[in-house]
Amino acid sequence: MAADTHITPPVGVPIPRPRMHPTRRISLAVGILYVLTFVSIPTLALYKPIKDDAGAFVLGAGSTAALQWGALSEVIVALAGISTAVVLYPVTKRINQTAALGLVAARLLETCLIFVSVVSLLTIVTLRNDVAGTAGTDSASLVTMSHSLVATYNWTFLLSQSLMPVACDLLLGYMLYRSALVPRILPIVALVGAPLLLASDIAVFFGAYSQVSPIAVLAALPVAVFELSLGIWLIIKGFKPTALTTAYADTSQSAAT
Repeated sequence: MAADTHITPPVGVPIPRPRMHPTRRISLAVGILYVLTFVSIPTLALYKPIKDDAGAFVLGAGSTAALQWGALSEVIVALAGISTAVVLYPVTKRINQTAALGLVAARLLETCLIFVSVVSLLTIVTLRNDVAGTAGTDSASLVTMSHSLVATYNWTFLLSQSLMPVACDLLLGYMLYRSALVPRILPIVALVGAPLLLASDIAVFFGAYSQVSPIAVLAALPVAVFELSLGIWLIIKGFKPTALTTAYADTSQSAAT
């Protein structure tokens, strides 16, 4: 009869939980952050009143909560975006340090541009609440200024949330494809979708069609699919075991000791 090797800890002593693998912690955090970058999708509806007629919005009455909630969601997107690159950096720098730094820089620039775009819309809220309707206010000037601020938002959005993902996904797609940390189909989608989005951004830039046209939406779809699929995969599965993940875990454990 085999001896029972199971040791029961003394009563009152907590059973230690197994520690999560270092790269699993990173992949889980990055996955959650990538999913968070999609929280601003409702802004398409939340910003509709101000985009349809900025003049009527700034001179109108009623709540501005919808616009403010939309602005808050974009701030979350900006912070989640830069966080993905920073949290990934300990792993990506082992693949290609130049590309890893490029990803952080591109995400940082994207975040700064998103903040500029949000400020432009929140400025309209201030004009509506604190300036419109006061004595001596020139309504025509307010309308002109509001249209200018909406135009600033639209152009900044093109550069931040449409153009910068091209650079981010090309760099990340290259590193993921080279390292095989995730199924190869994911970085392939990024490497195909990023140039497609770039071509669409150039077309929008020169006025071929608008940012919300069906063509623009279709051009952005592969990049969106890549980022959402990557986030979900990293939450559920994490990185595939490779020599890279093993080396990072060994280094982390050595540093901890």
